[in-house]
Amino acid sequence: MFIGTTYNSIDGKNRMIVPQKYREELGSQFYLTRGMDKCLYIYKEEDWLEKAEKIKKLPEMDRKVRLFKASFFGSAQLCNFDSQGRISIPANLKIFAEINKELITVGSMDKIEIWAKEVYEGDLEGQVLEEALSFDELIKYDI
Repeated sequence: MFIGTTYNSIDGKNRMIVPQKYREELGSQFYLTRGMDKCLYIYKEEDWLEKAEKIKKLPEMDRKVRLFKASFFGSAQLCNFDSQGRISIPANLKIFAEINKELITVGSMDKIEIWAKEVYEGDLEGQVLEEALSFDELIKYDI
């Protein structure tokens, strides 16, 4: 399970170091794709395949489903680490997540979220936290 928050950056060749605490759990191959709220997601290969099977079962006749699949899978790439534990972030994902230089990498249970520092601090620590479920509201989900 991925937990914790790390501050890092992206270099001039669009590479970022994935925090050491996540690398072993990710394994040799993993997937990078668009996330929600202007962040990127990294999934372990087995979690990616499990998610893909669930998404495959969604109704193909629903236009929103088709658009979601095109966005989620169309922006995805299979990744592995270079010798220094880095991955490359493609230009389309860098633009989507509004990444310039500074990053915040967040463990989010079954995935890793990559945020531009400005977006994370502006959105997540501001208005988004006001919209998040409270611990009291989790009761309705039997958690």
